[in-house]
Amino acid sequence: MRIIRVNDAESLSADLSSDILERLKVLAPEILTEGRSGPSINVDVLKMLVGERTVTNSEEKYGLNWHGKRRARQLALTPSSGTLRPLQKESVNWETTQNLIIEGDNLEVLKLFQKSYGGKVKLIYIDPPYNTGNDFVYPDNFQDNIKNYLEVTGQVAGGQKISSNTEASGRFHTDWLNMMYPRLKLARNLLREDGVIFVSIDDNEEATLRILLDEVFGEENRLSTLVWHLSTGPTAGHFLRSHETILCYARDKAAVPNFVWRGGGEVTASALKRISAANPASDIQFTAGMEIEGGGNHQFPKEVGSTITQTVVKGSFKFRDGKLVAPVTLRAGWAMKTQIESWLSGKETFDTQGQRVVRFFFSRTGLLMYQKERSVQRPRTVLIDVASTADGSVDVEKCGFSKGVFHFPKPVSLIGGLIRWVTDPQANDIILDFFAGSGTTAHAVMSENRDDAGNRHFVLVQLPEPLDPVNQGQKAAADFCDKLKKPRTIATLTKERVSRAGQAIRKEKSAGAPDVGFRVFKLDSSNVRTWEPDTQNLDESLFDSVEHLKPDRTDADILHELLLKLGVELCVPIERKTVSGKHLYSVGGGVLIACLAEKITGQEVELLAQGIVNWYQELAPAGDTTAVFRDSAFEDDVAKTNLAAVLRQHGVANVRSL
Repeated sequence: MRIIRVNDAESLSADLSSDILERLKVLAPEILTEGRSGPSINVDVLKMLVGERTVTNSEEKYGLNWHGKRRARQLALTPSSGTLRPLQKESVNWETTQNLIIEGDNLEVLKLFQKSYGGKVKLIYIDPPYNTGNDFVYPDNFQDNIKNYLEVTGQVAGGQKISSNTEASGRFHTDWLNMMYPRLKLARNLLREDGVIFVSIDDNEEATLRILLDEVFGEENRLSTLVWHLSTGPTAGHFLRSHETILCYARDKAAVPNFVWRGGGEVTASALKRISAANPASDIQFTAGMEIEGGGNHQFPKEVGSTITQTVVKGSFKFRDGKLVAPVTLRAGWAMKTQIESWLSGKETFDTQGQRVVRFFFSRTGLLMYQKERSVQRPRTVLIDVASTADGSVDVEKCGFSKGVFHFPKPVSLIGGLIRWVTDPQANDIILDFFAGSGTTAHAVMSENRDDAGNRHFVLVQLPEPLDPVNQGQKAAADFCDKLKKPRTIATLTKERVSRAGQAIRKEKSAGAPDVGFRVFKLDSSNVRTWEPDTQNLDESLFDSVEHLKPDRTDADILHELLLKLGVELCVPIERKTVSGKHLYSVGGGVLIACLAEKITGQEVELLAQGIVNWYQELAPAGDTTAVFRDSAFEDDVAKTNLAAVLRQHGVANVRSL
């Protein structure tokens, strides 16, 4: 039975350097050789293979360079020894949800995700600091980023001060680049082959970010640059700023299908005339959604010979999930009444071309709306009349937040549109936002799932950045946290907004409601002790080192660290069973079986081993199973050896102790 120690591969996040070496070994085995620190690349052989197509850092070449780039690249490749500890009391629907909210430095969280979520994320949307001189840029400590994070967030005494990256800094752009570069490198690894990333930015770093993304994702994988029309915005020098930019890249452009544009708007008389004239053979139907009631006067098109006229219909209607649940009272000609009832009930009417061209539906406010859906159309790169920052503020205020708690939150409809372009409602697609802020991405995912009965999942990461009530820009947010009697952090606001948005969506659609829960985890140092001897009391240090696990950690803490380090997703089901008075845990249908009892005697080994074998055979996992125990729990080495032997005899070959 092998012991997992703090610097072993099983206790660290993915070693990306070793992974790159393995891929190169398959592609060109002759460039691998033995070096002082193990397998290494023979640079001279590599140059021979690619001929003259090599450059060095000292040569003139195209690219983006800044002080610290080499260290930032190395930081992305350095494994993390941290863990994510579950906060079940702060979660919503812990047992059933597939959504995640992580409190922590997103750099370390992205490292910890490499094994469990590598190549699984369909869509990443981030709204990072714009480097305006007022926003906080994470001060990465290249020596110990976990310690740095705990100090910055006030979880341990250290005295590190959180401050904005002001323009007075001599490293203004450098600090921002050193922050963004390793995070984007790690984010790319998480995307599926057909995955897409959207990054919001403004003029301060747009040009820099484009070159940075070209380097990380490849210029050939740039899909587009979107311009989002804000409607109104702050003064920016000589101009009134009325737009932001969203840069869009693919993991592999060839694997990403074309996006379908779904535009729409309120149906006015002129809009109906334009639609009807352009699409005389339309399939007009109601789209499934929340319960809607409406009434009043509505404009409908009516063909008379070759002309298009407008007919005003007075009446009322009621829908639930796209189905008519109350009689429609309409006052119109018989033919027109029949036609309108067909539209309202979702029946296809104008289907002569066999293609849906236009949908009509009623908005939540009762307005008749239309939505175009043509496979030949693409999204426009200028997003006009989508939503504004004012709409984002309204979205937040509808969740019960007072004004000023969030500054310029992104609107739900903006991110919802990106989600519709990229994801499949029924494919369990994962949407990641590791600069979660106000939690708009989670709100958008839940809203889209409500509207199309989807099963997408969100993963948010937010630094628990402290809020200063003395700071005028943060006072409203800090006061709101005080009102909730919760910690004054941005992560507190993120969780509260997502929780409230989920409650509102569940009330709107009680039957068949989407997953509006989330599991909360927080970043922390590993559950496995490091050797930190007290030179003044070596005897006590040696005695403490016998127990390899930290005393303040729970079984749940240890289990979820094992999930991350073994490459299992954090929302997999965990079953529990008691054998011989010991609690056993099965994760992911038997991928991991753990017994974290603090004491196992020689007399208990036989019954415990047989109980584990019986459960393993009952679960019948498709792949290999890893069994894990506390190393200090065993009475002696004989008990440990006997237990491992019984398990291996019955097919559980991977037996480890902590």
